Amino acid sequence: MQSLMTPGHKPVQVEILEAEIRKVCGSFDLEPMRRTGVINGDVTTRRVGPFDTAIVALDASEVARSTRSIKQDPGEYFFLLVQDAGQCRVEQGDHVAELLPGDMFLVDSVKPSTFLYRGERSNQVSLHIPREEVVHRFGNACAGGLSISREDPLWVAMRAVIAKMLLEDGAQAQLGEAFLCLMGAYLHSSRVAGVAASTETLLSRALAMIDRHRADPGFGPRELATRLNVSERMLQRHFRPLGETPGHRLLNRRLELAHARLTARREQPSEGVTAVAFDCGFNDLSYFYREFRKKYGATPGAVARCH
Repeated sequence: MQSLMTPGHKPVQVEILEAEIRKVCGSFDLEPMRRTGVINGDVTTRRVGPFDTAIVALDASEVARSTRSIKQDPGEYFFLLVQDAGQCRVEQGDHVAELLPGDMFLVDSVKPSTFLYRGERSNQVSLHIPREEVVHRFGNACAGGLSISREDPLWVAMRAVIAKMLLEDGAQAQLGEAFLCLMGAYLHSSRVAGVAASTETLLSRALAMIDRHRADPGFGPRELATRLNVSERMLQRHFRPLGETPGHRLLNRRLELAHARLTARREQPSEGVTAVAFDCGFNDLSYFYREFRKKYGATPGAVARCH
């Protein structure tokens, strides 16, 4: 993914960078990764089409906008956050998104939000869209934050317009209008898709996703919550009627898959227990052996020999 901008990371006092962020974006609290009083970052501003825009580079632990900050500094904008380099985890209400280069998230300035960087260098472009304009056009569809999926073809068009506005100083107001029209089309298609999926509960989608990705060792409760666009806490609440957690459900489905593979070894006689464990989503053999024996009362090797 080609970067839109190339801001520089330079050593700067934490208090100075925090003050710059507050001057440009409003009341946010900056938490550095190291206790040295210095952070690598930079904040610049420019007019992008009709929008005031901040280009933010930093390697912080996190940046947060609390309820107290909102009371001191009422929100006037939606911030369209474009991850340009590095990564960032955005949390706003029940919306959680892991942003990689190219990903976009519409942040609502009147709701608390947290941006987690984990000390890694991150470059972001933040378009400040007047809140009154967005609410007037689209109602409350964006309230509380919105992740813009790159799987949607409209994402490509939105990014192309942003890139054109960044390249052309003093870009015409028509480009800003085109961007808002694309955003409106995206929100409309999202609402239609939401109505179509209204009969499918979050729990049923979670269970189907666990079955689909159980063999992936990198897939866990956090990834599941991110893909469903909810917080881990909300996801756990939906699993309570089952009497288990998302992690326990995922573990059981992996064990069941491994058991099925071991008892079907006549079709795959050369497949060893270790290979089965890794292929079924485990990356810790001792953990696999312990949990397998706890569930089936026998070791994986004993089950394989019996079949």
